[in-house]
Amino acid sequence: METYFRNIIECLGEDLNRDGLKDTPRRAAKALKFLTQGYQQSYEEIVNNALFESDSDEMVLIKDIELYSLCEHHLLPFIGKCHVAYLPKGKIIGLSKVARIVDMYARRLQVQEKLTKEIAETILKATGSSGVGVIIEAKHLCMMMRGVEKQNSVMTTSVMLGSFRQNRETRAEFLSLVQQKSI
Repeated sequence: METYFRNIIECLGEDLNRDGLKDTPRRAAKALKFLTQGYQQSYEEIVNNALFESDSDEMVLIKDIELYSLCEHHLLPFIGKCHVAYLPKGKIIGLSKVARIVDMYARRLQVQEKLTKEIAETILKATGSSGVGVIIEAKHLCMMMRGVEKQNSVMTTSVMLGSFRQNRETRAEFLSLVQQKSI
């Protein structure tokens, strides 16, 4: 990967021997490996049996999970927050595991629509819950830095599964809780 970054920098017309660029191919390769580390992870490894018996059947919501991803079309970042809710059915998942699942999928080349769906389907599969709702709000640098150059646009995607799709009251509760001001 370092060689490819070296070639890209040279194609830009830069001098790889100048002070600021001497180690850039190595640093860029290391950064890209970090930003795409989700390919080396699986949800089974992340969850790691952190599922706990519970008689709770009330909504569990984790709001404002920061996420950083790379647009698969331009390899530019998109940055935002993710809200995940589920209705337990005998089991709850360790709180940090939800954020780690978000990160695992965000740390891959992505489009926001697919990212939202992957998170929702994985939470449903991992928890066996009766329903899952996921909303992602993000700003895309591919739209801000190039192309139409719109600085204040925010893309919102949602996926509702199970009772979140089938039951209006469940969906309304989720949407209402997401809109409430955080602490």
